[in-house]
Amino acid sequence: MDSNRTRAFHVGGATWLLLGAATTPALPQEKPATELPAVTVTAPSPIVRRHTVPARTTTRVARRGTARTRERVTEQATAAPTPAAPQQGVLPVVTDQFATVTVVPNDELRREGTATLGDLLFSKPGITGSSFAPGASSRPIIRGLDVNRVGIIENGTGGGGASDLGEDHFVPIDPLATNQVEVVRGPAALRYGSTSIGGVVSATNNRIPDALPVCPAAPFQNYGLPTKAPLADATSAPCVTAETRMAVSSVDRGTEGAILLDAGAGNFAVHADAFGRRSSDYNIPSYPYLFVPGQPFNGRQPNSAAQADGASIGGSYIFHGGFIGAAITQNDSLYRIPGVDGADHQTRIDAHQTKFSSKGEYRPDAAAIEAVRFWFGAVDYRHNEIGLADPADPFSLGVRQTFTNREQEGRLEVQLMPFNARFAAVTTAFGLQAGHQELTAPSPDDPTSPLNGLWDPNKNNRVAGYIFNEFKFSETTKAQIAGRIEHVDLSGTTPAFIPIVFDVATDPASIGPATPQNLHFTPKSASIGLIQNLPWDLVASVTAQYVERAPKPAELFSRGPHDATATFDIGNPNLGIETAKSIEVGLRRATGPLRFELTGYYTRFDGFIFRRLTGNTCDESACQLGPGLELNQAFYSQRDAVFRGGEFQSQLDVGEFKGGIWGIEDQFDVVRATFTDGSNVPRIPPVRVGGGFYWRDANWLMRVNLLHAFAQNDIAPIAETPTPGYNLLKAEVSYKTKLDPSWFGAREMTVGLVGNNLLNENIRNSVSYTKDQVLMPGLGVRAFANLKF
Repeated sequence: MDSNRTRAFHVGGATWLLLGAATTPALPQEKPATELPAVTVTAPSPIVRRHTVPARTTTRVARRGTARTRERVTEQATAAPTPAAPQQGVLPVVTDQFATVTVVPNDELRREGTATLGDLLFSKPGITGSSFAPGASSRPIIRGLDVNRVGIIENGTGGGGASDLGEDHFVPIDPLATNQVEVVRGPAALRYGSTSIGGVVSATNNRIPDALPVCPAAPFQNYGLPTKAPLADATSAPCVTAETRMAVSSVDRGTEGAILLDAGAGNFAVHADAFGRRSSDYNIPSYPYLFVPGQPFNGRQPNSAAQADGASIGGSYIFHGGFIGAAITQNDSLYRIPGVDGADHQTRIDAHQTKFSSKGEYRPDAAAIEAVRFWFGAVDYRHNEIGLADPADPFSLGVRQTFTNREQEGRLEVQLMPFNARFAAVTTAFGLQAGHQELTAPSPDDPTSPLNGLWDPNKNNRVAGYIFNEFKFSETTKAQIAGRIEHVDLSGTTPAFIPIVFDVATDPASIGPATPQNLHFTPKSASIGLIQNLPWDLVASVTAQYVERAPKPAELFSRGPHDATATFDIGNPNLGIETAKSIEVGLRRATGPLRFELTGYYTRFDGFIFRRLTGNTCDESACQLGPGLELNQAFYSQRDAVFRGGEFQSQLDVGEFKGGIWGIEDQFDVVRATFTDGSNVPRIPPVRVGGGFYWRDANWLMRVNLLHAFAQNDIAPIAETPTPGYNLLKAEVSYKTKLDPSWFGAREMTVGLVGNNLLNENIRNSVSYTKDQVLMPGLGVRAFANLKF
C-alpha cells in the first residue's frame, strides 16, 4: 500500500466510505485542495484527491513513570501528496477495499450523459438497470438484487422518492447535476442500513461545499471583487467559478443543459445549480410488442417521452477544524410510461420532490477523538399517476393513483484516534442512525372500497447503532471487523384475510375487514474482512458477511393493483427477517499497463422475500382462478435462495501510437440465482461478455466497445418469458483541453460524440417487467460540450 495513504482509515469498501463519501468531492481537477486545517478525508478511489491533511509530530509524554507516545496535531497544515487524476477512459480500479467498488468519475458521467442511474450503470460488470421507462425510470440492479436490497444515497443521505415502491417511479437524482457515482458492496454498505444487502449506489456533488473554492491565479477569475486578507482560520479571497453542461441526442431528439456555480469568500462557501432535460418518444429498430401485433409502427417506442428539471442552492461555513453546511434541492419530472397499457391509457407520472440536507464535520485537537461527523436529510415527495380511465374516452383523463413519501433521516459518527494494540494499529469508529417514514398510496376511484389504492397509510420508524474496527498489522496487511444492530417499528393496516378468489365490487365482505398491524424487528449484522498486498502491485481481499433485513412496508401491507409490475400485490404481515450470509473474494491491480479486477461471490438467503405469482389473474377489484384478467396475482412470500456469480474487467495499454497510447479492454459478469428446490429466482440478468479498443493521449479519447448479452432462459416457472440475447456496440470520441480565458472567459473545455447501439439491435432487458413490450433505444448519437469558467 502506498505509504502516502497510511493515514487514511480504510475500513470496508470505498476506502472506508464510512468516513469519506459524504465529504469527498469528485476529481482533483474538479476542486483543488484548499488550505483547510485538520480535515482528513480519504476518497473512495485512488483517482480522487484528499483534503488538506495536518502535519503530525510525535511528542513524548511522561505518565506514571513510563514514557508513552501520542500524536499531537500541529497548527500548521501541509498538503498531503495526492495521486494524479487519470486521463479520460482509464479504468478506475480500487484496490484498498474489502469488497468491490465501481467508480464512475466526472469525465465518464459527462460522456455517458444518461438521465437515470440505472441507464448510467447498465453496462457495468455486475450491474444493470430496471429499464421500466428507459431515459426516465430505471433503478440500478446489483448482482440480481434490486429495490429493497439496494440503497441509493446522495451526499450521505437517502435519495428519497418512491423508486423502491414501484419500478415505474423515477429516482430523484439526476446524473446531469452529479459529479461522481460509486457502487459500494460489502461491509461499507452496513453504514446505510440492512436494506443495502446488494450494495449502495452513492451519488456525490458539491451542493453542500466541504471546502472553499479556489480560482486560478488570474485577475478576471475574481470578476473584479476586492481581495481580502486571510483570517487566522481557513479563509479564502473572493472567488467565483462556473460550469456549463450541454448535450443533444438523436435517438430521442433530446436536449439537456445545466449550470453550476461555486463561490466563496472569507469563511463561507456557496453552491447553486440548475438543470433541465427534454426528450420525445425514442427511436427503436422494430415494433416492440411481442404478443400484441397489429398496431401501426412509426419507428418509435410509443408513450416514452420525458422531461425533468431541478435546482439547488446550498452553503457552508468553513472553520478551523471542520465545516457545517446545508442545501435545499427541488426535483421535478413528467414522463410517460411505455408499454401496451401505458400507450393505450396515455399513462404519465407527474413527480415532485423537495429535499433539505445538511452535513458537517469537526476535528478537535484532542487525544481521543479524531473526528465527529453528522448527516441529516428530509424529503417531501409526491407524484400523480395520470391516465385515461377509458382508452376510448379522451375526456376520462385524470389521476389514477397518488404516492407520497415524507421521510427524515439523521446519522452521527465519531472516529477515534488510532492506538497501538501491540499486535496491530487499531482504528475505531461508531455511529448512530435514526429515520422516520410515512407512505401513502390512495386511489381516487372509489375511496369507500376496501382496496382503495395499493396500501393504506403506514409508518416506518428505525434506529440503529454500528461500529467499524480496522486492524493494521503491517503496511501490507489489514483486517476489519464491523457490526450493526437496529430496531424497526412498522405500523399499517391490512385486511383480516384475502382469499385467492374474491370480488369486492359485488361482495365487499369477500375480503376481511381492515386490521391494524404494529410490527417490530431487530435485525443484526456483522462482517469481517482481510486485505493483503501482493507482489506486482496486486491486492487480494476476502470478506464474509452476515446481514439481516426487516421487511419493508410494501412487502407487508400491499393489497391492491400494481400497474408497474402488472400484478395484484398481496402483502404478508407474517413475514420474518430476511438473512443473507455471503462471502466475496477479489484480486485487483490498479496501476501499471495492465489494470484489472476479478471478483467472485456466494450468498445464501434464509427467508428471501419475493413476489410469488400464483397463476391466477385479477383486475382492480377482483381475482379469479387461472388466466383471463389483466393483472397477475402475486403474494409476498419467503423462501431460501442462493445467489452466486463473478465479475471481471481489465485494461491493457499495449503501446504508443501517434503520440498517445492504445490498448484493449474487456469485461465479463455472471449471476446465477435459484431457490433451494432448484427453481429459478425471477428477473435475473444474463451472462455478459464484452471488449474493445481505445486510444488516448493528454487531450483525446477514442473508444469502440462491444457488449454481448447471452439469451436468458433461466426463468421463473410462472409468468416469466425467455429473453433473447443482443449485441450492444458503442463508440465515442472526446477532446478535453485548457483554454485561454481571455477568449471568452472559459478556462477548460470538453467536447465529444458518443454513439450507442450502433448495430441498431432489438435489445430487451431480462430484468425489466416490461421487456416484452418495451425495447431499449435504437441507434443514436449524442453530442456534448462542457465548459468551466
